[in-house]
Amino acid sequence: MSSPATHEPGNGGSPKSFLRRKLLGLWAMMVLMGPGIITSNVDNDAGGITTYSLAGAEYGLTMLWTLIPITVILIIIQEMGARMGVVSGKGLSDLIREKFGIKITFYTMILLVVTNLGNTLSEFAGIAASLELFGISRYISVPLSMLFLLWLAVKGTYTSIEKVFLSACVFYVAYVIVGFLIKPDWVEVVEAVASPSIKWDPPFLVMLAGLVGTTIAPWMQFYLQASIVDKGLQEKDLHAARIDVVVGSIVVSIVAFFIILACAATLYKAGVKIEEAAEAALALEPLAGKYCTWLFAFGLFNASMFSAAILPISTSYTVCEAFGWESSLDKKFSEAPQFYGLYCFIIFFSGLLILAPNLPLVSIMFVSQVINGLVLPVVLIFMVILINDRSIMLHHTNGVVMNVVSWAFVAVLSVLSIVTVGFSLKGLFGW
Repeated sequence: MSSPATHEPGNGGSPKSFLRRKLLGLWAMMVLMGPGIITSNVDNDAGGITTYSLAGAEYGLTMLWTLIPITVILIIIQEMGARMGVVSGKGLSDLIREKFGIKITFYTMILLVVTNLGNTLSEFAGIAASLELFGISRYISVPLSMLFLLWLAVKGTYTSIEKVFLSACVFYVAYVIVGFLIKPDWVEVVEAVASPSIKWDPPFLVMLAGLVGTTIAPWMQFYLQASIVDKGLQEKDLHAARIDVVVGSIVVSIVAFFIILACAATLYKAGVKIEEAAEAALALEPLAGKYCTWLFAFGLFNASMFSAAILPISTSYTVCEAFGWESSLDKKFSEAPQFYGLYCFIIFFSGLLILAPNLPLVSIMFVSQVINGLVLPVVLIFMVILINDRSIMLHHTNGVVMNVVSWAFVAVLSVLSIVTVGFSLKGLFGW
């Protein structure tokens, strides 16, 4: 009878082979990751960076603590989407059509296309504004960006495009660097996070709704699930998908934290008022130096470019799944004409429109924000119903505690969405 091996805890073999297997297992898990990290980071787009900058400039460190519950909510919602994707092998709009019918799906798609057009337009505005800080005209930057984005999707594959997107995520570190360069009072920062405070006045509540709305958007749920399906993840990959979602949600909140911190430690203390992210970048120069301005502007460009690619892809995924058309970045243009056709239309429409003189950009952003606020609660209700359907999820449905938490979050987010819609309409029509 052979004696048991003692070289490795719980298993046979040498310590070297044990380490090799662990490293290979870690590498395999990293290969499976991507959709969650990409989806969450796109939240830090031009609109998101503007919202975080305004939060820091208007309220200082007061709103930093809100990122903790927002991160928890984001993880829970994204985990449900990832779970549905790997277990069902279908995108969210595909499941909505099967469960709720073509009529509800059709109207949901119309609202999503309209709001995503408005959001993509704001991304091209971010591209134009950020590069104008480096002296590059929008009549050069926007057309070149359009051409790059068209080439990227049409000529790339899911794997190659995912690598580009993951590389773009790395450059968000620019905001972390800015946060350290300004040398904030870290004792004040810790105290602000550890001592949550809330003001029950409309401007504060609207800003809070804006922070939630820019972090949790309808398009995210569709893109995450669709990209998981396109990547080919299956039920056995659920653990890796969950880690992917958690890492992405934490990273996006860290970036948001440093954007708020940078503006709080400079603009808020100096009493500088801003209306958009590009103004924040410009205002940082006399307060924190030109390098901070350049880094902030570069971060805005990277985020806007990144999001200008993801939003049209998300829209194409969503619409094509809803109507049973081919939807994959691994297909050729001739194999998925609707998918690529819609992507190209959104890029052309948004990019060319931003070059039009006297464009009412603020009004367009308001309208997309209103629609975004209306669609989000509906999408979340769809998700919670679908995640509890055993015919779809088998034994991977929500437990009792998860359902209570999920419905509570849906209720809270619905109230915040209504607040956002109400004040957006007020701003749009001057009520």
